[in-house]
Amino acid sequence: MDENIVRSSPLFAALDDNGKQAVLASMTQEDFHRSAVIFREGEPGDRLFIIGTGKVKVGHASGDGRENLLAVLGPGETLGELSLFDPAPRNATATAVAETTLYSLTQQDLYRVLAQRPEVARHLLASLARRLRKTNESLADLVFADVPGRVAKNLLDLAQRFGRQTDDGVMVAHGLTQEELAQLVGASRETVNKALADFASRGWIRLEARAVLLQDVERLRRRSR
Repeated sequence: MDENIVRSSPLFAALDDNGKQAVLASMTQEDFHRSAVIFREGEPGDRLFIIGTGKVKVGHASGDGRENLLAVLGPGETLGELSLFDPAPRNATATAVAETTLYSLTQQDLYRVLAQRPEVARHLLASLARRLRKTNESLADLVFADVPGRVAKNLLDLAQRFGRQTDDGVMVAHGLTQEELAQLVGASRETVNKALADFASRGWIRLEARAVLLQDVERLRRRSR
């Protein structure tokens, strides 16, 4: 278990070293290959997960097979926690985007931590509030922002969390297919690809397989507004 990555989760922010070690001892490591389903929408939820390595996409699927991608999460981030506080079934499907290692904590163990360390609840609530705020922003963007603006904003968000500075710009190995990137933006693949091609022709980005190099972050930032 890579304790340094797991310790970076908001769940551990309020714990001292002894508290962190106690929670780590209660967690179970699970490994998933790319495209493996971690949990499905509609299933009962009895655990939360912390991402150790890799990436996970979280989304809704419609009855006709279409998918709306809600988020792409990376190391240190949590998923599946809503079902631990609300007995309703899972409201989304989580799928590994790359080779991924997760650490799970059962509802019983989480409640024990919260009983012993009430301050953990504050950090967990803050994490949920950030995710809700981002969801609200995405809904507003769907109404008020055009597709190129949403593409630029999502590229910047992926860069902030997964980007690596290079001599040529910010390399973002997002691990998404073109279809998955379009689902994240909330538009058709053709429209998103057109926006990406336009950005590339302007020299703002360079497209690579499941990755993008951001060459002009400032122009993208202006376009995202």
